[in-house]
Amino acid sequence: MHRLLTAILLGLCLAGPLQAQPADGDAELQRLDTGDSGRHWEGVGRIDIGGGRGFCTGALIEPNIVLTAAHCLFDRTSGEQIDVTELEFLAGWRNGRASAYRWVRRAVVHPHYDFSTQLQAERVRNDVALLELHQPIAKSRVIPFVTHSQPEEGDKIGLVSYARGRSEAASLQEMCQVLASQQGVLVMSCDVDFGSSGAPVFSFKDGIPRVVSVVSAMAEIEGEKVSLGTQLEEPLKLMRALLGKNEHFRRVERDGLFPADGRRDTGAKFVKTGRQ
Repeated sequence: MHRLLTAILLGLCLAGPLQAQPADGDAELQRLDTGDSGRHWEGVGRIDIGGGRGFCTGALIEPNIVLTAAHCLFDRTSGEQIDVTELEFLAGWRNGRASAYRWVRRAVVHPHYDFSTQLQAERVRNDVALLELHQPIAKSRVIPFVTHSQPEEGDKIGLVSYARGRSEAASLQEMCQVLASQQGVLVMSCDVDFGSSGAPVFSFKDGIPRVVSVVSAMAEIEGEKVSLGTQLEEPLKLMRALLGKNEHFRRVERDGLFPADGRRDTGAKFVKTGRQ
């Protein structure tokens, strides 16, 4: 399990219908498709790409900042970074309605992330991006999550994500675990599928959910199906610093920026057009 470099790594939009095998004690997925079940998770949302080309998962960590995976922002065919005008964050998306709709103003990708390389430890370690929203989300039920230091091997963690077959409501896995930690990569038993990229991984110490990682890929290590995420603490410090340097990133101004909250059909269904 610790020989991470020998793993067969599979992008969440490139491989077949691979899913992680639950470790002993792992909880089943719980669909957050009602107001009660989703009440504490409205800060997790779906990131729609290009009006239906695909989607990823993201988490609000400040009123105007969403944390996700870097590879979500690249077109699989061309290898080019997707224009931020094609990205929209749907906070708490559930059954055709979001708690808030926000276009993305700019995106910051980890400076050492290279989309063109083969999936390997270095790529997963740097697979982090921050999205700045055009307007902060200031709603009492959409609360940004606190980030925390990396979990250790054996720690219990949880995951909230959208994915293929469950794109219209997020699902919660309250209990999975860190199987290994190596070269800046967490190997986890959490259940992921296409669309889970960028999903927040939580620790629940003191009963408070804190984001400790971001889902990057599925993998197979020594015959076992696992999920992979970045060790978040140091990359996030670097990303926040870069985000503060406004001159390095082009801001995009839009007309008709904020659609009224309400039920609508975004047309965003899962398709294999990018590494979501």
